[in-house]
Amino acid sequence: MKYWLIIILAWAFTACESSKKWETKSESFEGEQSEYAKKVLRFRDSMDAVFYSGSNGVLPKDAISTDGKLNYFTPNDSFRVQFKFEPIIDGEVFQMKTNTDRLPEYRKYGKLWFTIQKQTLVLTLYQNVEQPEYLFCPFKDMTNGKQSYGAGRFLDFKEKDLAPGVLDFNYAYNPYCAYNANFSCPIPPLENHLEIAIMAGEKAWH
Repeated sequence: MKYWLIIILAWAFTACESSKKWETKSESFEGEQSEYAKKVLRFRDSMDAVFYSGSNGVLPKDAISTDGKLNYFTPNDSFRVQFKFEPIIDGEVFQMKTNTDRLPEYRKYGKLWFTIQKQTLVLTLYQNVEQPEYLFCPFKDMTNGKQSYGAGRFLDFKEKDLAPGVLDFNYAYNPYCAYNANFSCPIPPLENHLEIAIMAGEKAWH
C-alpha cells in the first residue's frame, strides 16, 4: 500500500542517522505478543519514527521528539477480517469534501463487504482520478470524537490487495490534518459511516 511504503522508506532513511536514536520501542515486551501483534507493533514503531523525526513534515516543530509516540489501540486480530470485493462498473466521479475548499475528484471503485461482531458491514472504495493506482477507503465509526480522531480515519489499497481480500483495521491511520491544520484532508462520505466501534488502528493524537 502506497502510504505504508512511503513511511517505511522514510523510516529507513532516518534510521541511518543513528541506530540507537530510533530503537524499536516494542522490543521489551514482544515476547508476550502473537506474531501478528509483533508485526503490527514493528510497523507502528516505523510510523512513530517518521512522524517524530520530522522527516515527513507533518507534526508541528515543537512536537518533534526522539521518544515521541503516536496513540494506538492494542493490536486486535478480531478487526482483521476477510472481505468480499464488489466492483462498481463505470463508477460515479465526484468531488470529495475536505476540511478546506479543496475538492479532489474520486471515482466510486467498489464495495467491500465484511462481517464484524456478527454484523454485515460495507465500505465504499474510491479511486483517485489523478492517481488511479491509489485506492482509498476513508471511514468513520463510533469511536470518532472519543477514542479516535473526530473526522475519521483512512485505509489504503492497491488492486492486488482485493483478491483475496483482508480488511485490517489495525492499520487504520489518521489524516494529516489530525496533527496539523495546514493540511487539507478528505472527509469520509456518509456512505462510509459505520454504526459500530472500530477499536483498532490509530487513536486521536491528543
